[in-house]
Amino acid sequence: MIQCWRLDDGRQTLVLGSNRGHLAEVVYWGPRLPDDEDLTTLYQAHAIDVTGGMLDANPELSLCPEATRTFSGQPGLILRAKDGTPLLPKFCFARADVGKDTLVLVYTDTANGLTYTASFGINARTHVISSRATLETAEPVHLHWLSAPVFPGPQKSDEMIDVSGRWCGEFQLNRTPWAPGMRYRENRTGRTGHEHFPGLIVPCRGATNAQGHAYAFHYGWSGGHRMVAEELPDGRRQIQFGHSARIEVDPQTRFQTAPLYAMFSDDGINGCAVAFQRHLRDEIVQWPQPDRPRPVHYNCWEAVYFDHNLPALKDIADRAAALGAERFVLDDGWFGNRDDDTQALSDWQVDPRKYPDGLTPLIDHIHQLGMTFGIWFEPEMINPNSDVFRANPHWALGGEDQILGRQQMALNMALPEVRDFLFDRMSKVLSDNAIEYIKWDHNRVLPTPDAAQTRGSYALIDRLRAAFPKVEIESCASGGARIDFGILSRTHRVWLSDSNDALERLRMQHNAAIFLPMAVTGSHVGPRKCHTSGRTLDIRFRAWVAAQRHMGFEMDPRELTEEETSVLKHVTGWWKANRSWMYRADILRLDSPDPAVIAEQQLAEGGGNFVVFAGKAATSSQIAPRPLTLTRLTPDAKYRVELINRGDAGPLSRGDQALKSDPLVLSGAYLMNHGLTLPWSFPESMWVIEGTLI
Repeated sequence: MIQCWRLDDGRQTLVLGSNRGHLAEVVYWGPRLPDDEDLTTLYQAHAIDVTGGMLDANPELSLCPEATRTFSGQPGLILRAKDGTPLLPKFCFARADVGKDTLVLVYTDTANGLTYTASFGINARTHVISSRATLETAEPVHLHWLSAPVFPGPQKSDEMIDVSGRWCGEFQLNRTPWAPGMRYRENRTGRTGHEHFPGLIVPCRGATNAQGHAYAFHYGWSGGHRMVAEELPDGRRQIQFGHSARIEVDPQTRFQTAPLYAMFSDDGINGCAVAFQRHLRDEIVQWPQPDRPRPVHYNCWEAVYFDHNLPALKDIADRAAALGAERFVLDDGWFGNRDDDTQALSDWQVDPRKYPDGLTPLIDHIHQLGMTFGIWFEPEMINPNSDVFRANPHWALGGEDQILGRQQMALNMALPEVRDFLFDRMSKVLSDNAIEYIKWDHNRVLPTPDAAQTRGSYALIDRLRAAFPKVEIESCASGGARIDFGILSRTHRVWLSDSNDALERLRMQHNAAIFLPMAVTGSHVGPRKCHTSGRTLDIRFRAWVAAQRHMGFEMDPRELTEEETSVLKHVTGWWKANRSWMYRADILRLDSPDPAVIAEQQLAEGGGNFVVFAGKAATSSQIAPRPLTLTRLTPDAKYRVELINRGDAGPLSRGDQALKSDPLVLSGAYLMNHGLTLPWSFPESMWVIEGTLI
């Protein structure tokens, strides 16, 4: 008997079907189908033919492909009995629970005592499908691999785009052609990682940022993931996401994947990006004060490092406030005898040498300046040279002869006594001081991946959030090594990269916008000479790149010239005046005809205004700039467009372009089809264009 189910929003339809009680498979996923579509006929039409060299029937590419059904590709589940004997499940239909925008399918294998559940939900506003798989067993078993519900790869796609990176070089996009066999990526660092962000975009043939069909996926888990994108010999394609293999160390009776977020877009990669941005901002992040404008940050790390001196910090705070900062974050170095990165991690008590009267004098000074106060922790880590390690060496994760990272080891977060200790120490600091923000760091990979470590970290964050619900938390891990929807369901901001180099940031921010909205993406104006790249960049470029996201400063303000101070105050004032609508704006990557130009358009909710940031990352191959086409405007509407930083045009921009002297009124059709012709500029510069519907 054929059974079928469907989930719909205004843009897409997902149809699942099965026959003879077997595991369901996705038989359609794409543009919205008519409400009266005959799903049984659709299921029958979905079948592929059989010819020579094949089995007499094609095994299902199901939600959890089974070797026992003669499926020759990568299975969705690999497990062993407690004694190590391989188990080969064969699931049969038990029940379906259908709700408004939800579907839960339950299957059992009575011979092996297994129950498999696939859960789906579709968000009609954001167009994001959330799915996850659960396995329950009668007896404890060892899990090697459990995929979230498996989705098919589109047949009209020639390539897939996944995300790699490194320290100070996060969110690099890789394009890999589809071919027979498997694209396999696995992150075994124990954290989300610079190297393997858990995302995948599958554009269909001809898709660009702004047009065409595309599919996208994100696995919301912070402990390392595995991705399989496989093309079978018969041409079918499957996409699997789950936890890294073999990271459930102990036999258990219940396993569950993290949510797999997926969507179909009919307007290019931007359709995927907008879905992810809105869903993360509005459905996943739990804001302590949702109506509060995002404050301008100041972080003191690159100004003082470990050299904490109260008069100097007060002076820096004075200057930061004068620039427009609204939140002051005291970074590493305030606790224990933390004079460098070799000691005192886990000794979470205020250093009486640096702060003889505690943190109160600094906090009071910051409050008098109208700023709030935040502080740095790295709770999951410990230095061997620390009081806590000397008292509790067994709390460290991994062997005693392990290679250290940044002179530190990881604490075993699966141990309740470790979490209790950290909660007590952190709560005291938070209770004794007026702290409204935590920068939560994680500066090394784990000695071995273990899902219990991630669950322990989640538990500690959740407990602290419950005890201090008004405290915001930033997820940092040597920059962007712990960015995912799992950590962001319990934090509120991410540090995209330890690189404050605006040129490097320009591309990283552009690529990360496929998944992250402005509201959570921290971006700071760094020093004149970048501490991680050695590159010297103009203050205008540094300031406007930071103004693309949640803006802040991380230089030593004592180094600023009078002109640099003036520029930074101006750009910060502009960001404050526009942050309310930019908070809810969609970040749209523009299809630049010039590879040297990295451009985006932030379009306000409702479409009434926009801002375009066009960054010049390199020297163009042609002399004059090519027109930059915009997107998602109303074709027959008129827009007032203004180059708001036209004063930055240098002497080699010698033409009398109208855009350099006055605002222009142009139709949406013109802006989307011909585009804006911008003035000539040097590399490492930014044009900023405001648009208003009239």
